[in-house]
Amino acid sequence: MAKNPYMSAWLSAANKVVNTARGQAMAAGKAEARRSQKDATSAWFDLWTSPGSKSKGRSAGNRKRTTSSSTARAKRR
Repeated sequence: MAKNPYMSAWLSAANKVVNTARGQAMAAGKAEARRSQKDATSAWFDLWTSPGSKSKGRSAGNRKRTTSSSTARAKRR
């Protein structure tokens, strides 16, 4: 049986479309799984920790000040 170049091109294009859709569906499923796992984990931590023990992080006033590279270079001279 002879090869049909049009059929080959059509199947290649169809495979490209199907594989792209499959990849996007897999990515969406993985993102949803990560999101639901994160939500479940934070729900368990919230359940087992007291409301007052949550870390609030550092406020802008309590952050360690860093010098810019130009200021640091000027001080070294």
